[in-house]
Amino acid sequence: MIKTLLLLFLALNIYAKDFVIASYNAENLFDLKKQNSEYKEFIPNTSSKWNQKNFNIKINNAVKVIKDINADIIALQEIENREVMQLLLKKLPEYKYSSFVKYSRSSIGLGFLSKIKIKNNRQIDVKFTNKIFRPILESTFELENKEFKIFNNHWPSKRIAESYRVKFAKKLQDRLSKLPRDYDYILVGDFNSNYDEDRSFKYNKKLNNTSGVTGINQVLNTTLGNKYITYDDVLKQKRKVHFNLWLDLPTSDRFSNKYRTQSNTPDNIILSPALLDTKNISYIHKSFKVFKPNYLYRNNKVLRWQMKGSRYNKVHVGAGYSDHLPIYAKFSTSKEKTNPIKEIKKNSKKDLNKISDLYTKMKLVEPAIIKDAVVIYKSKTGAIIKQKNDRAIYIYKHAQELKLGYKYTLQVNDIVDYNGLKEIDSFSVLEENTRFKNYKSLFINARKIDIFNSNNQNEIAFNLRGEIKKRKLYIDDSKSILNGKSIKIYAKNKNNLPKNNQT
Repeated sequence: MIKTLLLLFLALNIYAKDFVIASYNAENLFDLKKQNSEYKEFIPNTSSKWNQKNFNIKINNAVKVIKDINADIIALQEIENREVMQLLLKKLPEYKYSSFVKYSRSSIGLGFLSKIKIKNNRQIDVKFTNKIFRPILESTFELENKEFKIFNNHWPSKRIAESYRVKFAKKLQDRLSKLPRDYDYILVGDFNSNYDEDRSFKYNKKLNNTSGVTGINQVLNTTLGNKYITYDDVLKQKRKVHFNLWLDLPTSDRFSNKYRTQSNTPDNIILSPALLDTKNISYIHKSFKVFKPNYLYRNNKVLRWQMKGSRYNKVHVGAGYSDHLPIYAKFSTSKEKTNPIKEIKKNSKKDLNKISDLYTKMKLVEPAIIKDAVVIYKSKTGAIIKQKNDRAIYIYKHAQELKLGYKYTLQVNDIVDYNGLKEIDSFSVLEENTRFKNYKSLFINARKIDIFNSNNQNEIAFNLRGEIKKRKLYIDDSKSILNGKSIKIYAKNKNNLPKNNQT
């Protein structure tokens, strides 16, 4: 009997398959046939130099990226037409299946290249009276007699307000609401929305014409009540919620695009709860990654397709790739590899009593009890607390009763991520302990410790020496590990900023 069970277990795992799904905005992959829908700089054989030479470079660069990712399914955005997709298939014979959609008057479309069988395709129309964008491509795949869907998206850019992206999200959510609750589906593509869009766009009057409602967060329900859907509760919600895989990465690694050094996450892979239930097909925990070899990303820059000249007179240089980095995640039909919920439940039983524990959570399901928290910085309503031999964290508002240099036992009820910084949003004082006279001993020495390391966020540092130039401190200290680096300086009152050339 034992041998029979063992053989059955081995047989199930022999036939289990792992596979990779990727998404890549190839940035304006046009061909050399004039169709009167191209962007001006991609009209063939004009002064912009969109010619055979530059076309060959661009499409071969796209092929290199797709080959190197080696995904089983890759969703592509900004592809001009089916002819370009067919050329990609010719250059990438390992992909046996493809699909593509585009409106006839649109400049670009989107599609899939796949090694896994595509059963059928469906076009979800999202139309406006005054603008033309792209449909959403719904493709159904079949693997080992298991069916799943992927929805390829390319939502409107941020040249226009959020209401346009909300309409895309509503159309998509309407379609998803018709699927069975336990159906496996994945939302991928260029959503032109950050995973935390409701926070990053809130004060942008040009974008926020929806009273703070965003397509990616409030309509697709990657958040509920301003809290991210996480492993802790994704299977518990009655509403149709979704889990955004950006939450699987450290905050410092969350970017697929850079705009003036600012990290953005326009490209997303978003999962239905069914992909976390270990039935049929499931996501492999922590497998989500950004594909960024040094030919795509170097010196904090995404190496996009290069053009020179003015805005209205662009000329192709014949170098570069895309302004987006590809993203990918791994999935499996094996139940042994795909049980993040079980792992989370096991870890959730661990008491949270260190500040460093708070950095491992996106939100708190149960309050954390933090003992011996020393106030090392105090403003009128905010504070920074730190435990000896552990980390520091900022308390946003409501810290009026805390006193500088005192130790406390705190009950932390809520935490938030604000622009990549972890903060305590709600807490209560359980006990005020003794005064910690030498609280400055908890500051970190910037000569010896790398303050740019994300593990040192919210710390207070000393021994920073340098010269001020254009609101940056340029470190000029041969004894410092930061020598030669620069730090941007901020102040609520700009009059408090040091003057240029001040040391």
